[in-house]
Amino acid sequence: MTQNKLNNIAAPFEISVGFHKYLQKYEQLISNNSAFQEARAKEILSVAEKLPFLREGFSDLSLLKTYESEIKFVLRDAFNEILSDNEIKSASVPFYDVVFNTSNRFRKILTEAGNDFIPLIDYTSDDERYIIACSIILTFYYGYNINFKRPFIYKIPDSKGINRFYKVLYNADFVEIFRKDTTPEITEKEVDLLLDNFDNIDLWKEKFPPNSYIFKGFIISNIFDTTDDQSISNLKSTLIARDKPTDRNMIDEFREVFRSLLDILDIEVGFTAYNNDNHKLETLHGQQIKSYLLGDKDYDDCMNCLCGWSFNQIFNKKEYVSYSNVEAAYDNANQKSALLNSLHQQDIKSCIIAPIANSEKLLGVLELVSKSPKVLNSINANKLNDVMPFIISAVERSQEDEKNQIEAIIQHECTSIHSSVFWKFKNEAKRFLRRQMLGENPNFRKIAFKEVYPLYGQTDIKGSSEARNWATQQDLILQVKAAKIVLEQIERIYPLPIYEQQLFLLEQFLTEIKDNFQVDSEQVITNALQKHIHPLFTHLEDDPKVASSIETYFNKIDPKLEILYLHRKKYDDTIALVNKKLARLLDEKQVQAQAMFPHFFERFKTDGVEHNMYIGASISEKKKFDLLYLKNLRLWQLQVICEMENTYYQMQSNFDIGLDVASMILVFNTPMTISFRMDEKQFDVDGTYNARYEIVKKRVDKAHIKGTDERVTQKGKLSIIYSQKQDEKEYLGYISFLQSINYLGTTIEIVELEDLQAVTGLKAIRVPILYQKKPNSNKLYTYDDLMQVLK
Repeated sequence: MTQNKLNNIAAPFEISVGFHKYLQKYEQLISNNSAFQEARAKEILSVAEKLPFLREGFSDLSLLKTYESEIKFVLRDAFNEILSDNEIKSASVPFYDVVFNTSNRFRKILTEAGNDFIPLIDYTSDDERYIIACSIILTFYYGYNINFKRPFIYKIPDSKGINRFYKVLYNADFVEIFRKDTTPEITEKEVDLLLDNFDNIDLWKEKFPPNSYIFKGFIISNIFDTTDDQSISNLKSTLIARDKPTDRNMIDEFREVFRSLLDILDIEVGFTAYNNDNHKLETLHGQQIKSYLLGDKDYDDCMNCLCGWSFNQIFNKKEYVSYSNVEAAYDNANQKSALLNSLHQQDIKSCIIAPIANSEKLLGVLELVSKSPKVLNSINANKLNDVMPFIISAVERSQEDEKNQIEAIIQHECTSIHSSVFWKFKNEAKRFLRRQMLGENPNFRKIAFKEVYPLYGQTDIKGSSEARNWATQQDLILQVKAAKIVLEQIERIYPLPIYEQQLFLLEQFLTEIKDNFQVDSEQVITNALQKHIHPLFTHLEDDPKVASSIETYFNKIDPKLEILYLHRKKYDDTIALVNKKLARLLDEKQVQAQAMFPHFFERFKTDGVEHNMYIGASISEKKKFDLLYLKNLRLWQLQVICEMENTYYQMQSNFDIGLDVASMILVFNTPMTISFRMDEKQFDVDGTYNARYEIVKKRVDKAHIKGTDERVTQKGKLSIIYSQKQDEKEYLGYISFLQSINYLGTTIEIVELEDLQAVTGLKAIRVPILYQKKPNSNKLYTYDDLMQVLK
């Protein structure tokens, strides 16, 4: 009992424990013409007469303890003593954590749970408890057929600490409900209103104020052990409630479910996924669930984790594998079983390994393991048959979700279906499906956007080809010299002509690298080292006379690339980091630009970052287009290019290789049509004239100023390429504004470009970019000034 007095919780009635209605049954038995029943009834009624509060009712719960033996005597027919060791039964008071006159078995269950343990009914909330009490009044007092019943479950730990579940069925035959004189009766109209407002606690309390009725009597609780059914139900709820059956909380819940289901405290749950593509067992990356098959490995071949028999059971028969005594099985196998070896190393004493498989394929493996021998075995393994369908369903759903996520990532990373134009693809797909459902054989129609204005820009890493060639030369020189040192040692010890010939070849390579490095030199020299020198070293690596030198050489070689990867790695890492930083900034700024007006956007990482944008009425599904948005996007592009340049030079000192960047924007003032090419999964321009724009994009950054050898793109300057006088005027206006906010310097060059193939008449505006040494710094620099400061 949790309190000495009742009626200390909010309820629509006052509760009084009483046995009046119960005693009335005995009064009826006196006139039943059975001498035996009459004598028994009089005996019980005589006890009740000596204790009038039993009939009148009471709220002082201490009386239940004081008169425990008398109450037990009165209730002996309802609580058969002969069945007391088997039945789980008690008398109780509704909505209070009060039980009395418990059966022997129930008393033993409560004792094993702990001296202070009180069985609790888990209501969703106090409001739910109040509304259920109101429903009881509507049913028992007013006679409405209100189906308020729901399963009531006790969760009680046993002597081992394992939670067991007990379903409670209430017998309310001996309950009386009275309406107080001051309480108005509920009308049918009010009942109709309540039926549609179960969650409106204020309305229920208005119609059923607290303590407005009287509940008198007691309830008989018939209790049944439903641990298996409840465990399965809990498992289903756990699997349904979570998108991924692999997070830490879910593993803890899984363990509790299997503890209850198998009645084993010492149990852990593991899971191993099966990759049908490469036929490997894998852990779930980024998740907290352990794989006992793989141990510390992330993945492995199936036969490296299983023996022949266990492989056949799991993969072919789709049946579980169980070891009740891992140690004994390990000894018998003479360390020849990979599965038993792994279990032994992890100090597992008994286990059940169960395949998770549908009718088509194996999805994964469920692992139940214990540090105690014999608690997991082939007998209780059969209990998994009841839960495995739900686990299979959850794993299938999880794998389907993962597949969809992978496809979404691929679409995001590898195709050009930008969010701004996705609506048109979606509409066409809906049309396609409708036609297909009508029995037609439709084609996916061409997706095109007419009258759109292109914007192109790039921030290119200057001298990247020269820098990579230098890095390649340095790596090759180091590798060839290192190989030459080892080979010279080998030739001194074993003077064979073939070694002299190989040394001659290495000397030739050094000369070629220094004096005549060609486009294919890297490939030729690398192939020669890998096909001739490396096999020779591998052949002699166990020779104690040269083993140390060979080991030193191979320690310098990247094991995956099989080359000396030092300067090239610094170059590659620098290019990758530059691209990552610049692309991230561009992507972040794009979010703002899309909010101004939806437009198609795509970017590419090469030696630097370039981007395409298209804007026009056909791109936007809902928003009305105006040329104002084109001008706004052009100004945005200029600002972002300047910010990308600043971002680069602010982090340049952190790079292993000192490189510069140069930025360019191409202006094309004629609207065009772009369409999605299904074969290449990307947008392209339509029409011969529009193709001129693509030619200029690919070649213009390499173009020279007319009559000179100077490239139009230069470090420290923003180059704006155009052909129309009106474009020049428009962009000079943007430049004037950007000069006023210290994005660009004051010097402006307007130059003509040399003719490109099939393209003439191009011009360029070049203007210096102003740099900040640090973000948000007020001091501005030209490129030359910045280089002096950084030095």
